[in-house]
Amino acid sequence: MKAGAPKLLNILKMALLFLLCAFSVLFQGYNADLNLNTNTVDENSQDNHFVFPKANSLVMPNPSDYFSRDLVSTPLPTNSFFQNFVLKNGDQPEYIQPYLIRSANSSISISYPSQNISSALVEEIFHPDLTISALKNPKPTQRHVISAYSDLSVILDLPSSNLRFFLVRGSPYLTFAVNGKTSISISTGDSIRKLSRDGSFTKYTIRLRNQQTWILYASSPIHLTHTVSTINFGGFSGVIRIALLANSDSTFEKILDEHSSAYPVSGSATFGSFALKYKWDVKGSGKLLMLAHPLHRRLLTKANAPVTVLEDFKYRSTDGELVGVIGDAWDLEAESIPVSWHSVKGLKKKSIPEIIRALDKDVKTLNASNISTTSSYFYGKLIGRAARLALIAEEVSYPKIKPVVVKFLKDMIEPWLNGKFGANGFFYEEKWGGLVTKQGIHDTAADFGFGIYNDHHFHLGYFVYGISVLTKFDPSWGNQYKKQAYSLMEDYMNLGLEENQHYTRLRNFDLWKLHSWASGVTEFPFGRNQESTSEAINAYYSAALMGSAYGDADLVSVGSTLAALEIQSAQTWWHVKGDNKIYAPRFVKNNKVVGILWSRKRDSILWFAAAERKDIRLSIQVLPLLPITEVVFSDVDYVKELVKWALTSVPKNRTEEGWKGFVYALEAIYKPNQALNKVRDLSSHDDGNTLSNLLWWIHSRK
Repeated sequence: MKAGAPKLLNILKMALLFLLCAFSVLFQGYNADLNLNTNTVDENSQDNHFVFPKANSLVMPNPSDYFSRDLVSTPLPTNSFFQNFVLKNGDQPEYIQPYLIRSANSSISISYPSQNISSALVEEIFHPDLTISALKNPKPTQRHVISAYSDLSVILDLPSSNLRFFLVRGSPYLTFAVNGKTSISISTGDSIRKLSRDGSFTKYTIRLRNQQTWILYASSPIHLTHTVSTINFGGFSGVIRIALLANSDSTFEKILDEHSSAYPVSGSATFGSFALKYKWDVKGSGKLLMLAHPLHRRLLTKANAPVTVLEDFKYRSTDGELVGVIGDAWDLEAESIPVSWHSVKGLKKKSIPEIIRALDKDVKTLNASNISTTSSYFYGKLIGRAARLALIAEEVSYPKIKPVVVKFLKDMIEPWLNGKFGANGFFYEEKWGGLVTKQGIHDTAADFGFGIYNDHHFHLGYFVYGISVLTKFDPSWGNQYKKQAYSLMEDYMNLGLEENQHYTRLRNFDLWKLHSWASGVTEFPFGRNQESTSEAINAYYSAALMGSAYGDADLVSVGSTLAALEIQSAQTWWHVKGDNKIYAPRFVKNNKVVGILWSRKRDSILWFAAAERKDIRLSIQVLPLLPITEVVFSDVDYVKELVKWALTSVPKNRTEEGWKGFVYALEAIYKPNQALNKVRDLSSHDDGNTLSNLLWWIHSRK
């Protein structure tokens, strides 16, 4: 009896603990079929961040297949420039400008891609120009390992080959280290026309039958031999750099020669107010040579980090000409933007009665109990739409509707923050480290792929917007839910583990391209993609508003800076003006805005609409209509081109009226009266818009 008593006591304690946990789960509204962390807020924890209940995803790929052991213990990037390297077989190419890089079967292939161009698309074609591997590899099918990554680079190891590749974006050289006196093979996609060397045996020139010329630099003398399509060298330890000679001019080669000894192994970006600073960790000797894309070139300043721009040292890319820059630190200064709750220029006073009448009608439709959607995306859009009503009412001094909107927002938002929205909800997934939804942990297609990290900034941006507005009008409510609110925001806005150890750094934002990606942990042959720049802008704009609502100056600064960069990227790569020099004339002639932008492709189609629906293609780059939209479309001449192009596909019947509203909204920038009459005639609106919001927009044109 005495021996069994402790066991019985322990069993009773465990049963009591189980009942307490079950009651806690029931009380909070979370579902017991998930692996939950009921201690969602630990006041004594070191970082004291809110963590949504934990759930085991049944659809998430296993990151330990490719990331080193020390990396898998931390949150991992889910929209990175190297995402294809860590999904499925890890053998889809990634665009490490100016080259496409493919890793497969313990080898690395490098391609200086040609372009396929039509009126509908521009895409980079992968052809393995050179493939690097170890001779006599004992494990030729062993997978590569990501041993380190940073904002601007990734280190990829081929363990069985003793090869480490420093894949740094914007480097004109492919750089790799060889350990253990390893013999190396470089095979070619086209036969070798000539192989020559200099007197030091550290520089070799490889001329291929396809007219390409590649230059190989070695950190110590090597002896290369070759057949028709293979180059071999044995017993080497050191660093190899390979670069395409993109221009036969002798000056071009001299520049590559001069800077071949200084190689970057990683690169980071740090924030300033409407500014970024790039800094590379450089090994070897001499000055670092990198390449800048067109937006870099616009934002690059010599203020604090002296650099030299080589205007004639160029490589082509999908993103436009890449131009040489000498210097291991760049200062990038973005154009500042106004981040405000209300219209930038103010409303016409005589328009206020019409806006108030529309507000009364729109507010009557607010009834949380009538909402049928359970989708995190569509639910978020409804929150954003209602929040706009509150701000418009404030701007026109119409406080009558404030209590109704505030109650609606509380009824809509709180269940997602406290776990009582039974049909869906936010949970924390530990494999990659981030938010998923209840529906998304079972189904990759649910919530438009939110459960596999698709579109996080889109969905959460709407929630953050609504929370920010609600906090503005009811600060006590905002304080009550501040930790949950910040957790939603930091899922896509976290600046690093020192800020919040539960989320990866800037989940969606690409600090090299200076815009976001939306596609999550899904393998795509053309890399990452993003469709709606305006919803990405909304995410960072909303984060800035959250900072304003909570008095967080740092959040205001970072959110505003990211919104500004997203806007300037949209204007650079999505907005296709008539004088566009980045894309081929055939594409420019037929497209005034890109549909889906991929890392190495530009497409005229949308995920949900054909290329012919130009009105929808325009609209997905406008919604939601906000004060900051005026900054996005500040080029009136381009707006005229865009609207004229889109109006040719606007349906003549009264179906899909919501999309028309966004076209008319842009038309109001230069023809407000004409657009106003069209908006008044609409019978319905997209769920991201309302009549009062459209009227507010048109009447704020001054």
